[in-house]
Amino acid sequence: MILQELVRYYERKSRDSDPAQRLPSIGLEDKDIPFIIELSADGRVVQLRDTRVMDGKRLRAKSFLVPQGVKKTSGVAANLLWDRAAYVIGLDKARKGKVEVTPHAAFRARIAALPATAQTDPGLVAVLAAIDGADWAVLHAHPAWSEIQESNPVMSFQLSGDLDLICQRPAVAAAALPVADASAPIGLCLVDGVQAPIQRLHSAIKGVWGAQSSGANIVSFNARAFESYGKTERQGENAPVSERAAFAYTTALNHLLATDSRNRVQVGDASTVFWADSASRFDSEFTLADFFGENKDHPDQGIRAVQALHEALSSGSLPVGERDARFFVLGLAPNAARISVRFWLRAPFSELAPRILQHFADLKVVRRYDSDPATPSLFRLLSSVALQGKLDNVPPRLSGEWMRAILECQPYPASLLNAAVIRCKAEQDVTTLRAAVLKAWLNRDHRRKNPDVTADYQRFKEELDMEQTDSPYLLGRLFAVLERIQQQAMPGINATVRDRYYGAASTTPVSVFTTLLRLKNAHLKKLSDAQTNYFERLIGEVMAPLPDFPRQLTLPQQAKFALGYYHQRQAFYTRKEEPTTTNPAQEA
Repeated sequence: MILQELVRYYERKSRDSDPAQRLPSIGLEDKDIPFIIELSADGRVVQLRDTRVMDGKRLRAKSFLVPQGVKKTSGVAANLLWDRAAYVIGLDKARKGKVEVTPHAAFRARIAALPATAQTDPGLVAVLAAIDGADWAVLHAHPAWSEIQESNPVMSFQLSGDLDLICQRPAVAAAALPVADASAPIGLCLVDGVQAPIQRLHSAIKGVWGAQSSGANIVSFNARAFESYGKTERQGENAPVSERAAFAYTTALNHLLATDSRNRVQVGDASTVFWADSASRFDSEFTLADFFGENKDHPDQGIRAVQALHEALSSGSLPVGERDARFFVLGLAPNAARISVRFWLRAPFSELAPRILQHFADLKVVRRYDSDPATPSLFRLLSSVALQGKLDNVPPRLSGEWMRAILECQPYPASLLNAAVIRCKAEQDVTTLRAAVLKAWLNRDHRRKNPDVTADYQRFKEELDMEQTDSPYLLGRLFAVLERIQQQAMPGINATVRDRYYGAASTTPVSVFTTLLRLKNAHLKKLSDAQTNYFERLIGEVMAPLPDFPRQLTLPQQAKFALGYYHQRQAFYTRKEEPTTTNPAQEA
């Protein structure tokens, strides 16, 4: 199913009227080429052209349509008319062990092996003359030569006066088209269901975070344990995919995984790509990356995307064809030399859009600081529940399970609650992002246990809920009140009751709150009568629905404790709209 949809995506994009969006035909690929060697008709080097331009803080090379590259191994394998400098100009790069054919010799042999019809092309004649002459003095004088020696970049050739590369000249391109392998086995393709030559080795997939830089495979067999009965050492026949379908799905997936692609987002360790089966708002106005990604250049892009989606749904302005468009999400994770499929989802746009909005509605919580994001990305949310804020410390499967829960509108994974609660206790702090995660998890869990409530029901509100009678939530509020009393009585104190008792109070309340209530009496003596009366009344309101202090709180109850603490603490700092209702707790 995954390969079928990727092939359909390739077929649609290969017919795109926009050349910048059109995917290459079979036998071709887009390749970033930093340096172009410009040649005269007689093979003399005219100049070395640097195609790189600044993109943000780094240089980005221009992309060209070139013959599809060969699958690189530990041996020598040359691409046609483009490759690393060691192949193109014979740059001396140390290689382990001895090889029978040098990379530069293999590069020339690949060109010489083209049909006779292409050998008379002026561009090809110039390339062979340049290689045989080996006069690279112009290259040595270029300011980037030392960088070329160090990085061994990709290079290609261009004939002086041409706009295209030599490998793009019509005669050369026609001769470079792949020829069907006569020895390839004929089988039933699993993708399109037709009898066709089977691809033995599939092209590498590049761009998956954490995978090998040279690329990895989704479909591959290199050991007997992976092979089907009767298909021993016959590689591609174990999962028969035709040569055409193999090219189509690998080209489409590499296009989606490109660094500058608007159709990818990094969710933890899962490189996530997404596409639609027809033109939709995800192709023009916004993409999934706008909702879940982290755009440093446009930090408000996520907010605008959510607002635009909400307006489109509420106004009913989505065209029928766009509402019915199917949407696909594919999560990929590295697995040694292969790529594992972390999750695969498909849904019509009309179902997917409300689920995305529901995710952000569940996350909505009163913010501690104005700089806290109103629509936080998954990158920020995952960082907030990770040790030291590093994504490397996020549990491996958490990001994929969370994305699946969002897009299928299911309860969030238990590992998310565990990670958020542990961070709150370890750092004795409930940040805005952690409070948002806890609120969203609790509300989805409540809807799961009570299917009779509406799909958007919020058991726990965005701000402090004075009507909430859940005991752990009230205990969290009480803890915030006791902390506030201490802060008012002892301004500038280095360690508050939160620093000393948060972990125990949120886990075993009965062992802590009796002590805290006794300390509260000493702190109240240092406050004014108005402040004392205010806090005594507030404590009474919070404790009135409490039957007693529980011996122990479960993990979901600890989450409610943290949310109640966060809500009550933010209520102390919220500016009142009515100037006459002065809050004594805000007096210095």
